[in-house]
Amino acid sequence: MKDFAFDLLRPELIQATGTTLWIADENALQPELGIAPRTNIIVISNRIDLTDTLSEQGWQCRFTDFDFSGYPDGSIDTLIYRISKEKPIVHHVINQAIRLLKPGGQLFIAGLKNEGIKTYLDKAKKRFDGQLQTAKSDKNTWMGILTRPDDCDTELLDDQDYAQLREIASDANYAYSSKPGVFGWNKIDKGSEFLIEQLPLFMERLKQLPNRVLDLGCGYGYLAMNCASDDCFVTATDNNATALQACQDNFTQHNINGEVIPANCAEGISERYPMVICNPPFHQGFSVVGDLTDIFLRATRRRLENDGIAAFVVNLHIPLERKASAHFDRVETIADNGSFKLVLLAKPKR
Repeated sequence: MKDFAFDLLRPELIQATGTTLWIADENALQPELGIAPRTNIIVISNRIDLTDTLSEQGWQCRFTDFDFSGYPDGSIDTLIYRISKEKPIVHHVINQAIRLLKPGGQLFIAGLKNEGIKTYLDKAKKRFDGQLQTAKSDKNTWMGILTRPDDCDTELLDDQDYAQLREIASDANYAYSSKPGVFGWNKIDKGSEFLIEQLPLFMERLKQLPNRVLDLGCGYGYLAMNCASDDCFVTATDNNATALQACQDNFTQHNINGEVIPANCAEGISERYPMVICNPPFHQGFSVVGDLTDIFLRATRRRLENDGIAAFVVNLHIPLERKASAHFDRVETIADNGSFKLVLLAKPKR
């Protein structure tokens, strides 16, 4: 799908001079980039799939939770940023731009009107002490060019203390730490909670309890932590650096028997597992007919042992069973609570 906001930034990537950071997340990349790598540009991405794709094309990339601490104050000439979906991340990047840019350095920031770009530009203008130029490709697509003044002691935007993990919830088993940038970061997801409550329904379908479990899209680690035990080693995977950081912190704090691996739907993992668990990110507002559903189901089929089971939790309205039947000979809805349903997948088609 064409992204007109990214198209406004494309010329800036092509002609950028000096030390340049391109800040790229899920909103920042089109299928065909069409830009040759530049030696003066470093890509900062919180998505392992984007990092891998751009690295293969020859770009210099850093996979990080938008951590700019390794860059000294006033060391960057240009920042290029297609705004993210989440407000705390956008505010964090704008705040960091003031510190990173040299006096006279520029932040190029673009997005769509329904993503709040005009509000972000107004806030960034104040942060940059009024140094703003704008451009647009249509009434819905805007780019701001913000120039770093010599002195800039303006008020920080509220980024919800983006860089810091914090305890966000607890239950009888664990206290959970998370932060903005993780899907459902500030709560225990009701679907995940339902899956753990009903986990025995899945386990009784197995001939023996699993000694290894794979969590696809682990987030801050709720499912993985509650499946792990002394007798069960859990591999937690996600493509998002923020989620991986939170999950690893939770594993460390609670001595979870497991590992946290950056992987886009288990890419790069060769093992098969007796059990796969997943609370996929296609709830309300996400399409179930697109590639995302098939990516999760294909990954599960590849990584599941022939006699293993996969435990999925999805919103009740999502027809996961129909999509899953192309990948599994056994697809069974084993419970629902009026909001979520638990779907068991078994006998992967090879």
